[in-house]
Amino acid sequence: MANDTDRSRVMVNGVPLSKLGDKGMWFIYPFFGIHMLMFGLSGFLMAYSTNRPPLPFLYLHGGIAITVYLVFYRAIFGREEVRWMLINATLGLLGIYSQIGWILDKFGKDIHSYPWYMNITPVLYYVLYTFLLRQFLIDLTHCRDNTETRKLVNIVYVTCSLLVYGGMLWRA
Repeated sequence: MANDTDRSRVMVNGVPLSKLGDKGMWFIYPFFGIHMLMFGLSGFLMAYSTNRPPLPFLYLHGGIAITVYLVFYRAIFGREEVRWMLINATLGLLGIYSQIGWILDKFGKDIHSYPWYMNITPVLYYVLYTFLLRQFLIDLTHCRDNTETRKLVNIVYVTCSLLVYGGMLWRA
């Protein structure tokens, strides 16, 4: 997780996150994973539905949630980890194109049928969700403070992401 000063400001049931140790992991990931899945799914459905809401509503709905998630991410994981989202965003360009396109294809729709600005909210949710996945892998492998193991986890994460995205693009 983030350094202790960042973590001591975040409370779970009145207990500082820094005092929870590994127990905090079993609250953070299920909570944010499910919560973000619900908001991300609703944003995805709104962006790509036939009777979608007006674009300002879509941006407001997604923008508020995404801003709140970023505040929590920085408080929980720290600045350096949030910086890693830029790497996830780069991977996400391939992932978004392949996976959102693949999902839309399952509903008989084509990602190219939507203007670029309609994809912003689903793209941002995708970046936030893949960030959460990487954080989970780091905590699951207990390598947050082990530089060598963490390098290996990062390499495996990036390699697996590229293989999945490449496979999906190849199949398309």
